[in-house]
Amino acid sequence: MLSVAARSGPFAPYLSAAAHAVPGPLKPLAPAVARRAEKVPLDLKRPLLCRESMNGRSARGGLVEEGTRPSGRRGVRCIHNDVVVPDFSAYRRQDVLDATTSSQGSSEARKGFSYLVTATTCVATAYAAKNVVTQFISSLSASADVLALSKIEIKLSDIPEGKNMAFKWRGKPLFVRHRTQDEINQEAAVDLSKLRDPQHDLDRVKKPEWVILVGVCTHLGCVPIANSGDFGGYYCPCHGSHYDASGRIRKGPAPYNLEVPTYQFLDDNVVVVG
Repeated sequence: MLSVAARSGPFAPYLSAAAHAVPGPLKPLAPAVARRAEKVPLDLKRPLLCRESMNGRSARGGLVEEGTRPSGRRGVRCIHNDVVVPDFSAYRRQDVLDATTSSQGSSEARKGFSYLVTATTCVATAYAAKNVVTQFISSLSASADVLALSKIEIKLSDIPEGKNMAFKWRGKPLFVRHRTQDEINQEAAVDLSKLRDPQHDLDRVKKPEWVILVGVCTHLGCVPIANSGDFGGYYCPCHGSHYDASGRIRKGPAPYNLEVPTYQFLDDNVVVVG
């Protein structure tokens, strides 16, 4: 029955069975002498009529059946010995087609090509990754309309001496003060050891007559009043913080001086903040 199943199976054109006896799971009860298995050939006078045999594609191996072992159990294992290995010659290099010739002579050329392909792939991958990261970071930056509002141009000739003007910059009040010579001399003579946030007046201005500050109190973010307070500078009525004409904290709960933004003088009459 085993040989019949092997011949008539759907894989018969590709498989051939060879019989091998293997030990059974049961041991004999009494010592016995194992006899040599007798091979029983198939009856050639009774051909099997099936699709494979009629087309001449039936299994080519001599299918045999092992006899009974002394243990009383049959042990037959089939090994497929006619599996056809595909031919990959069309995908191999010309230098290594001959199986009898050593491939060491062409190894340097093959390695060089492999290194070249690997290096090219790495460079292309790094370039693509750089572009992806650059585009992603650029998408997180501010848009053109937001960047346009990040700077403000102020005409200084419109601010008279001794006066302070407030502008809106990045959603915050911006103070631009045109100081008199008396105010300049008064702020320059302040003893830094008496200041809570020590900073010289010349370190907070680019031109002594112009003071540019962010009008947000450093205590709780209120908006101070210009030309007010005990020091003639700025006064926050919310909690009583007093600043001088240089924007330095002199009295009250505020811990730091008023912030000085980044600005640049284009000429004597125009300044760009931001």
